Amino acid sequence: MIIKLNEKSIDVGNGLTIREVANRYKAYADVLILNGFPVPESTTLKDGDEVFLIQRGEIPSVEELEGLMAARHTPGIHAKLKQAVVGIAGAGGLGSAVAVALTRVGIGRLVIADFDVVEPSNLNRQQYFIEQIGQNKVEALMDNLKRINPYSSVESHCLRLNPDNIPNLFANCHIVVEAFDRADMKAMLVNTILETLHKCRIVAASGLAGFGSNNSIATRKVTDRLYMIGDKISEAAPGNGLMAPRVGIAASHQANQVVRLILGENE
Repeated sequence: MIIKLNEKSIDVGNGLTIREVANRYKAYADVLILNGFPVPESTTLKDGDEVFLIQRGEIPSVEELEGLMAARHTPGIHAKLKQAVVGIAGAGGLGSAVAVALTRVGIGRLVIADFDVVEPSNLNRQQYFIEQIGQNKVEALMDNLKRINPYSSVESHCLRLNPDNIPNLFANCHIVVEAFDRADMKAMLVNTILETLHKCRIVAASGLAGFGSNNSIATRKVTDRLYMIGDKISEAAPGNGLMAPRVGIAASHQANQVVRLILGENE
């Protein structure tokens, strides 16, 4: 019987439980993951199963980390995610949260662009720390992503995006996430990508300010290449600011839509 153990194919023989396999290869493992889910020690394995053996509190080697980060995924998806290249235009509340989520799921490469620096007011919703105030956002974000997953490949660009540099910067991206604050910049990015990068898809956002209903934030398919997240109404303005919970909901919609597109879900 052939199974995958921490991402490597091995022949373990028939009729073994997951604990019996653990005793052979990592006897001190106390978290036993089968096909993306923790199972009892007595669970009998079948041909083709994917097993991960984890010791609570243990810091894994570099060789083990990538596989362990994928341990809770549905079997078969990690390889597809690892091949993807995703662009993120803007590293603020949306962009930084999307980048963290995609790094955690194991996206192969991120291309992130933003010209701004971390400011104190950013800390109410963006994925930075107080000691990073004053740093370029793309550099601070890259440091944070590397702390999460040293395997992650992150290409950062500290610049202001415009119609001249967008086509070259995102040329190799399968999907670009629009994560700007200003409506004119959102429109510029979407129009430039639709007109110049004909195989690239866009996951944009509009309407996520304040503390309105969670359920009014939705993902909508606008065209075969453009998806829009938000309620399309809640614009940031005096009396209706940007707050971590609702920005986070929208960012998670964007990150999940990126994953769905990579895995072939086009609804």
